[in-house]
Amino acid sequence: MSEPDDRFDGPPHSDPPKSEAVFNAPLSVVVVALSMPVLFFFQRQLPDMGASMAFAPIDLQNGRWGGLFTAMLLHGGWAHALMNAVGALAFGAPVARLFGERFGSSVFLLFYIGCGVIAALGYGLVHWGSSDPMVGASGAVFGLIGGATRLMGAPQGGRGGRVLSLFDRRVITASIAWMAVNAVTGLIGYAPGADGARIAWEAHAFGFFAGLLAIGPLGRAFGTTSHAGRSGGADSAI
Repeated sequence: MSEPDDRFDGPPHSDPPKSEAVFNAPLSVVVVALSMPVLFFFQRQLPDMGASMAFAPIDLQNGRWGGLFTAMLLHGGWAHALMNAVGALAFGAPVARLFGERFGSSVFLLFYIGCGVIAALGYGLVHWGSSDPMVGASGAVFGLIGGATRLMGAPQGGRGGRVLSLFDRRVITASIAWMAVNAVTGLIGYAPGADGARIAWEAHAFGFFAGLLAIGPLGRAFGTTSHAGRSGGADSAI
């Protein structure tokens, strides 16, 4: 009973707390999030409130492709811009951390813009010929949500973590939940910050699945992660 027992000496000093990483979003994510309210401030100063930069599906027929990108820079109101900014900050952080420091900022921005363009393109194909304009970065933000969905369980928000398989139960469950909420929101036509405008839920879905699929090969190419579960299958076919 007199033998020393060091089991109650507390945690080793070499293991500092890691919770502060949650509050340190990468600079590229902060810039994207802050750009939304800043750009909306300048959008309000334009004579047409930026309508000429919006995207309408009929633009595809007329060979006007620029709106696929510029629509991401516009929003329908302060609430719309702030809601997307919060979403980008929350779900963009783990995605940006996955890509590391060397190419992280560039790859993150390309990932974000690519998801937004695919979201708008998908919306345009579904509503082919429509002249109803669409604005907002929601499709790109849903791409970040899709990417973050495959980082669930990765330590430190993806840094040194893993990209889960598309067939992982957690990924499938979360994807179904996100798309169910998205579909219901689109059907009832209401979402915070929408201000009565039509919800482009189809663009959200295209953006989400673009991010869900792209995070795998991009993580392998630019991240320092190892895949969990079945890393083959759909990932290797992309």
